[in-house]
Amino acid sequence: MHPPLFVSHSPYPLRRLAAAALALLASGCAVGPDYQRPATVDVSSFKEAKDWVPAAPADALERGPWWTLFGDPVLDQLESRVEVSNQNVALAVAAYAQARALVREQRASLFPTVALDGGASRARSGGSSSTGTGSGGRTSSNYQLSIGASWEPDVWGRLGRAVDGAAAGEQASAADLASARLSAQGELAINYFSLRQTDAQKTLLESTIAGFQRTLEITQNRYSAGIVAKTDVLQAQTQLANAQADNAGLQRQRAQLEHAMAVLVGEAPGNFSLAALPAPDWKPVVPEVPVGLPSTLLQRRPDIAAAERRVASANEQIGIAKSAYYPSFSLSASTGSSASRVADLFSASTSAWSLGLSVAQVLFNAGATGARVEGARASHEQAVARYRQAVLTAFADVEDQLAAARVLQTQLELRRQASQAADQVEQQVLNRYRSGQVSFTEVITAQATALSARRALVQATADRQTTAVALIQSLGGGWHAGR
Repeated sequence: MHPPLFVSHSPYPLRRLAAAALALLASGCAVGPDYQRPATVDVSSFKEAKDWVPAAPADALERGPWWTLFGDPVLDQLESRVEVSNQNVALAVAAYAQARALVREQRASLFPTVALDGGASRARSGGSSSTGTGSGGRTSSNYQLSIGASWEPDVWGRLGRAVDGAAAGEQASAADLASARLSAQGELAINYFSLRQTDAQKTLLESTIAGFQRTLEITQNRYSAGIVAKTDVLQAQTQLANAQADNAGLQRQRAQLEHAMAVLVGEAPGNFSLAALPAPDWKPVVPEVPVGLPSTLLQRRPDIAAAERRVASANEQIGIAKSAYYPSFSLSASTGSSASRVADLFSASTSAWSLGLSVAQVLFNAGATGARVEGARASHEQAVARYRQAVLTAFADVEDQLAAARVLQTQLELRRQASQAADQVEQQVLNRYRSGQVSFTEVITAQATALSARRALVQATADRQTTAVALIQSLGGGWHAGR
């Protein structure tokens, strides 16, 4: 703390000091650039949204339980646990609380600091301590009590910019929290749909394995009757073993997805399990996603909001650095008393007060202030670049998912047609083999083609769900349709 410029018992310096402080505050101004949101690329519409209807004002994208649009109660229950259990979300919550505390700390610097001091001492002087009698000595007591205050007027706006910078940091942390929550929710949904798709694949494979076992029995019977060569039996055994190996691989994949979901809901994988749905109960729902304008995207994406708020925070740091070019002022005041007895502490004859105004100005620091200003500007330019990159990445994300959604919708119908045709070919070739019209190689080929087509159909169905989740994430959250 700077020492007071004067100490007096007269009221006139107090008046002069107050007048000087008021004049000082009246002439104060914030130094540094005013914040302006950086310009970004001008995009009027999404290229891949030709057949999509833009979100109307009544359908404004609204964050909320977007996963309910998939109509899966099990997913709804799991998503509700991400909010309280996922450790990444808990980390972001703690970071947000820390940012809010920093704002309160910076705001407190705008107000005076008041401190109360007190003390007591007892001393002895004179006499001889070697004899232990203390003859000729004098013992005295001293008690002190004082209260003081200090205040640094925000003449150049340094403290105000620090508060604004901390507030922007708090808003960025809030956006980080929203981003972490959305990421965890989306990842859980994708893992869940992938697990359900794995269950459907397993059901399909188990049905196919049963068919391959029947084919192997037919081949063995024909071989025993001397109708076909042993190679037909070996081919049937090979096909059956490969299908069984694929089924075992799906079990491994399902276990990994289940473990990943356990982590997302904050449980140890050993304590988490999810029962498989019977095949008829798997009815995947793919909601239609209304696409908003690019300007809406910039307002909703939490990663974009966080990047923009960090630009604002970096802008305030320039003003804080520039304020070092100007003198700093500090006001202080104190009153107190000192007496040899506690009862005399509150006597007017033992009290004193002081008022002070101090000024400090750096005259030479070898360009350190200028270097800090340039560093703050460079940091601001980095934040601007990161913000613009986040915007470009967001646009690319939306375009990617729109293209994927459109293509997958077309693919799904083609996969369905291919699967139906392959099933018919498989049955016809198997019938012809039984009548001895074709070789078993043709049966193997037809069955492999049919199995591949069925699995591709299941994959395309699940891909539409996971793409819908990715599109929701790229748009910044869910929505409520039908208004």
